[in-house]
Amino acid sequence: MTARRTTRTPRHTADAPTPAERARTVATCAAASVHALGQGTSPLLAATTTAAGDVLLVVPRSGGLATAVGRSPLGDLPARVTVTRRSPLPLRDPLRGRLDLAGWLRPVPQGEEAGLVLDFAEACPADVLLDVGLTATLLRLDLAEVLLEENGTCTTIEPEEFTEARPDPLAGDEGGLLGEHARALAELCARVRLWAGEDDGVHLLGVDRFGLLFRVECPASHYDLRVPFPAPVADPTAFGPTLADLLSCARA
Repeated sequence: MTARRTTRTPRHTADAPTPAERARTVATCAAASVHALGQGTSPLLAATTTAAGDVLLVVPRSGGLATAVGRSPLGDLPARVTVTRRSPLPLRDPLRGRLDLAGWLRPVPQGEEAGLVLDFAEACPADVLLDVGLTATLLRLDLAEVLLEENGTCTTIEPEEFTEARPDPLAGDEGGLLGEHARALAELCARVRLWAGEDDGVHLLGVDRFGLLFRVECPASHYDLRVPFPAPVADPTAFGPTLADLLSCARA
């Protein structure tokens, strides 16, 4: 088993997203599972973290988890939601991050349900939201612990930092951007390969507003390499011109 290194949240650097921002970006992906005390792993129809930082779950109304939360004498149930983020590109190990959100599951008060369903839909449109109140139930996770695992390193993030952070502005358009600019990205990848050496495979892993990420695959392991942009990009429309500037610098 590979040993894990656990760190506390480091201070923000100007050339990469903070751990809290990376965690919020992972949280935009489809949740893998929910594990609750006394219930084990339960079916999860949908989950998201809203712009306000609410962690919301949609579960079957007739399922054991919804029943256990509703019948809990304390009004909540300890639980952990696990979310994974993978590269949109084919890689030997496409995993980019795993996020564990631990806390207490509570029923959503009826008076708040409609507003939170709209918040959910804004963050993550899902057809199953139409079933909330019918065959599905909306639950909220009161956060107690946020743990982000990347490349075998686990970083603990304060729940307040996670709530206040925002996902990367390119995350939702990442696949389209990588496909649209495939030729320019292939040129940049070739330059990174020259730096890494012929014995190592270099593959594009993804992009965020600060730069491009490459996976360098050695014979026995791998590591990730960041190629920073000349300046952070604010939205997907700025990606193309920024990539062109980066290639111009590389050719000089």
